[in-house]
Amino acid sequence: MAFVGKILNRFPDRVLVWALPHAEMLKFIVVGGIAFVVTTVLFFGIKWTVLPDNPVTANILAILVATVLSYVLNREWSFSQRGGRQRHHEAALFFVIAGIGTGINQIPLWTSRYVFDWRQPEVSVLAENLADFVSGSLIGTLLATSFRWWAMRRFVFPDEIRHSPAVHDTEVAPGFEAPSSETTALD
Repeated sequence: MAFVGKILNRFPDRVLVWALPHAEMLKFIVVGGIAFVVTTVLFFGIKWTVLPDNPVTANILAILVATVLSYVLNREWSFSQRGGRQRHHEAALFFVIAGIGTGINQIPLWTSRYVFDWRQPEVSVLAENLADFVSGSLIGTLLATSFRWWAMRRFVFPDEIRHSPAVHDTEVAPGFEAPSSETTALD
């Protein structure tokens, strides 16, 4: 039995009835969570060591690394049932969308730093890092992720494959036992 199937079999049927129709979004969120951790660790690692005077540049570098990881995970897992484009075209669209998302991600951090001036010596080290985390890692990521979810489904991984006769809507995960037809969301 596949790893995912083993995990899914542990959830109550009422949770699965809700979650399975949203599986693609849930996978996208998991990939986003992984990319978020990678971005945050790299951002603060680069900001505290190599680029202490350039937090926006440090954040862009961290996002670029996480974006490459995100493309692979989204292509192979989140949107594996979508597509229809040639890989080089799909990858180009992905990185254009990710680039726009990176720009969106920087707006709150840039605003925090250079409009509200939440940086040293005007504020303490703790306040500066907290402001950078909230504005760059939380608010910026939320805005960029919302945009990416819409744009990835619309432009990068269109719904062309899902409606082809070769793919069945009932496929979930190898080894997964779907809830019985008698189960309802209200049980």
